[in-house]
Amino acid sequence: MRYLMLVCAEPGVVVDPEEASPEAWLAETERRGVRVMGDRLGPASQARTVRVRRGERLVTDGPFAETKELLGGFDILECESLEEAVEIASMHPVASFGAIEVRPFWAD
Repeated sequence: MRYLMLVCAEPGVVVDPEEASPEAWLAETERRGVRVMGDRLGPASQARTVRVRRGERLVTDGPFAETKELLGGFDILECESLEEAVEIASMHPVASFGAIEVRPFWAD
């Protein structure tokens, strides 16, 4: 089953670059064959949120929700279970100073 892994961190948190490096995590997910794809995202300041209400397009600067943590990247995992996806997410370096959300794709 496929899972979306959202990588979130608080802006301004200072972390040692070695601690934040995903290289070991990437190597492990490659070895296990569970990472389908992923990438970093541009800064939240470049985000736009789009809504249409009563036929009118409303565009706001910034991310879609007011939260303490900002979405910094994503990965798509192919895992046997949610438990395996959570295990993989817990090994990501950002889990030690930010948050990782794991969510299954919609199953028909």
